[in-house]
Amino acid sequence: MENQSDKQVVLYYQIDYSETPVTGNVAFFHAQFRRVNPVPDKTDYTLVDGIKGKGQYVGTYIAHGANSPGWWGEGEMKFFIDGDTQFPTICGTGDEDYFNGSYCYEEWMDSTGQYHYTDFSSPYSGFHHVKDAKNKTGQRRFDEYRWHIMDPVRFEKDLRVTIQLLGWQSEGRYLPLQDDMASVAYWYQTEPHNPFPVLPVKEKLVITY
Repeated sequence: MENQSDKQVVLYYQIDYSETPVTGNVAFFHAQFRRVNPVPDKTDYTLVDGIKGKGQYVGTYIAHGANSPGWWGEGEMKFFIDGDTQFPTICGTGDEDYFNGSYCYEEWMDSTGQYHYTDFSSPYSGFHHVKDAKNKTGQRRFDEYRWHIMDPVRFEKDLRVTIQLLGWQSEGRYLPLQDDMASVAYWYQTEPHNPFPVLPVKEKLVITY
């Protein structure tokens, strides 16, 4: 934990553990945070990269700030496994499909022209449309999660996970997006692990309206 504010804060934590023998080849839990605002044009957002070793990917959380009107969730979730370069072993069919939402999270528009979505929460996936009266820019923000507990993504040597940023524009054309993306990727792997990228400075973490 790092306190990047000018004020002193109190942190409470609790660690539950058991003392038991651990074999030499056991996989350890890892989690990595990333934030890019905005994502460069026509560039996939990287959730995690540089994983070396043997293990399994077990979860994704994304905080997505959409900077364009209309539908924003057409991007493919991609898992580059064990030497994949241009083409991933697993390539999804869309953001909302990966998070088990489907059909644009039942998107609908009210009489004022505002878009709304159907929130849901389940043991392994969920979606929430964040509504904030202070948001004067109209930027829409969403939380999405999926836990790969019943369907872990296993790798033997290496792993990279990305997601496209695509929406729709007129005449059924794709719209490359430059959105505000933050994420946490969760996985188990054998040690040692590669160094994590440097966290953004606090000025790059501010959510502006």
